[in-house]
Amino acid sequence: MKIFQTLLLVLLIASCGRNKDTNTVTTITGDDKVFVVQDVIQTSKYTYLHVEEDNTLRWVAVSKIQAMAGDRYYYDKVHTMTDFHSKELNRDFESVDFINQVSKTPLSQVNPSVQANPAPMMKAPHGHAGKVSPAQNLDISLLKSAGELSIAQIFRNPQQFANKQIEIKGKVVKVNKNIMGRNWIHIQDGTSHNNNFDLTITSKQTPMVNQVISFEGTVMLNKDFGSGYFYDVIVENGVMQ
Repeated sequence: MKIFQTLLLVLLIASCGRNKDTNTVTTITGDDKVFVVQDVIQTSKYTYLHVEEDNTLRWVAVSKIQAMAGDRYYYDKVHTMTDFHSKELNRDFESVDFINQVSKTPLSQVNPSVQANPAPMMKAPHGHAGKVSPAQNLDISLLKSAGELSIAQIFRNPQQFANKQIEIKGKVVKVNKNIMGRNWIHIQDGTSHNNNFDLTITSKQTPMVNQVISFEGTVMLNKDFGSGYFYDVIVENGVMQ
């Protein structure tokens, strides 16, 4: 009887081994970051996702992918842009997390040389990405001295002034201090062209908001500073006169 019971036990163990579930179990490590999509907004190049993570809702953006509510994505590096304005959507976001890479497979389990459905490298959309341009101040009216350009002149024919030193006077309407080692100064002068009424000047100097100042600087076109800072027209290395 003991021999029969022993053989039966061996057969049961063997049977369990043959019928063992062969599905792979993916272990999520503490380094894996994951969200669940609640809503999707598609644009020509980017996908905006309203997502939930740790019971918190927020907006993220990735290079264009096919996504739908309920999708679960793992992700890596995030660059948060506050007061973000999407030109294509004509919509302001309190903040958007721009994500370099997303995958439906935990990134910690993916072979770096064979990424599972990653999104391409992420860049924020064009415009002053991450910052809402100040509203137009219709009360500004400035007298220009000889040689001083207007904002309308620069935006009307930017190629004429590309890579040239110019002088311009404007009223400071906003200053973003010490970003990428410089100050980002928004000026307006009461003129505009095709709804371009705000000009950004980078400078080591720091003017006061509402101060009327003349600047000398170099006009640059299609300038990409990285981290989402792209400008169709900008004046660099501005010096207050």
